[in-house]
Amino acid sequence: MGSILAENPMTNALIAVTYAMACATAAVLLAMTKLASPMTCVLFGIVLVMLCGQLHASALRRREKRKIKSEIAGLRRVSQGFALALEDTHTKIDTVKTAMEASATAQSRKIVAELQLLEGLMREFATKISTKAKDVPPPEDVLLERRATDTARTYLDTLGESGLLETIRASLEENRVDLYLQPIVSLPQRKLRFYEALSRLRAEDGSVIMPAQYMKVAAPVGLMSVVDNLLLFRCVQIVRRLVQKSREIGVFCNISGDTLTDTEFFPQFLEYMHHNRDLAHHIVFEFGQDAVLKAGAQGEENLLYLASLGFALSMDHVDTLALDFGRLKTLGFRYMKVRADILMNGMTGANSTVAAEDLKKLLERHSMNLIAERVENEKEVVQMLDYSVDFGQGYLFGEPRAVREDSFKAPDKTPEKIEASAPVIPFRRAG
Repeated sequence: MGSILAENPMTNALIAVTYAMACATAAVLLAMTKLASPMTCVLFGIVLVMLCGQLHASALRRREKRKIKSEIAGLRRVSQGFALALEDTHTKIDTVKTAMEASATAQSRKIVAELQLLEGLMREFATKISTKAKDVPPPEDVLLERRATDTARTYLDTLGESGLLETIRASLEENRVDLYLQPIVSLPQRKLRFYEALSRLRAEDGSVIMPAQYMKVAAPVGLMSVVDNLLLFRCVQIVRRLVQKSREIGVFCNISGDTLTDTEFFPQFLEYMHHNRDLAHHIVFEFGQDAVLKAGAQGEENLLYLASLGFALSMDHVDTLALDFGRLKTLGFRYMKVRADILMNGMTGANSTVAAEDLKKLLERHSMNLIAERVENEKEVVQMLDYSVDFGQGYLFGEPRAVREDSFKAPDKTPEKIEASAPVIPFRRAG
C-alpha cells in the first residue's frame, strides 16, 4: 500500500477516483446477482468507498509518521555530532589555556629570577667600586645636557665635583636609575618602529642626573659598567613586555665604550645575551662611533660575537663619515645614526666622500639603514625625505619618557589577567 501512496494532490485524487470506480463496480455486480435490493447495493458501494478512503488516509498518516521519525533521528545524529565537536573544541580550548597559563607563569618566574640577578650584580659592582670612586678625583668641566631642568642644574652645581661623584655612586648603590624610552619612527609614514632606551640617575632629592653629567665622572672610575648593567637588564624586561603587544617593535640599547672593553663585565654581558638570544630581532645594541673606532681586537671580537647571536648593531655620535663601511657590515652594524644638522649642512665637516642625498645609497650597499637623529622641526623632516632617510628620531617625534618602576616588577596577577594587561607600556613624563 505504501508504494502507491503519494504526497501529490493530483495523484491522491486519481487514487480516490479509482477507489470510487472499484466500489461502484462492486455495487453493480452485487445488484446483478439480485442478492440485495438496489438501495442496499448503493449503500454498500458508499460504505465501501468510505472504508477505502479511511484505509488510504491511515496509510498516509503512517507514512508521515515514519518520515517524521526519520527526520528526528537525523536531527538527533546531527545534534550528537555537534555536541561531540563542541566538546572537542572545549577540550582544545582548555589545552591552549593551560599552555598559556604555564607560559605566563614561566615568564613571570623568569622575570623574577632576572630581577634578583640584577640586584645581586648591581650590589656586587657597587661594592667593588665604592672605595675606588671615593679616592679618584673626578674630571673638571662636567657638561650639562641642554634639556636638564634649571632646578636640577642648581642643585647639582652646589654639590661640587666630589659631591657629584658621591651622589652618582649612591644613586647606583640604591638603584636610583631610571629607564627612559624615546620613539624612533619610519619615514615618511612616521610609524613607531623602535624605542631608544636611555638611562637617567636620580639624586637623593629627586634631581635628574643626565648622561652628559654622569658619564664624564662615572667613566674614569669604572662606574659605567654598573650603569650599562642596569640598562641592559631593564631593556630585556621592557622588550619582553613590548613583544607581547607587537612583534614589530624593537629597542635600541646603548652600551658605552668603557663597557665594551671591560674584561670583567663584558663576558658576563655576552653570556647573558646568549641565554636571551630569542630577543635578537627586538634588541639593537648601540655604540658610539668613537667607542667602535677604539674597540681594538678584543672589542671587535665582542661585537662579532653579538652579531653571531643574531643581534643587530647601531652606531651613533657620528662625527666623521670617512669610514670603512664594509668592515662595519662585517662587524654586524645594520643602523647608523647621523644628526639632522650634518645632513642639512651638506656633510660639511663630516669628511664624507658622498653628498647627503647619496649617503642612503652608500649605506644600502652595505646593508645598513640610515636614521636621522635630533630632528626637531617639520622643515628638517622635508629635507630628510629628500635624502630618502629610513627613520627619524628627535623631539619632533617624541621626547624621552620614563618607564614606571612597577613595569619591572613581576605582576601579582593570574596568567589570564597578565595576558590582558601586559602589553600596555606605562609612561610618565621625564623630569
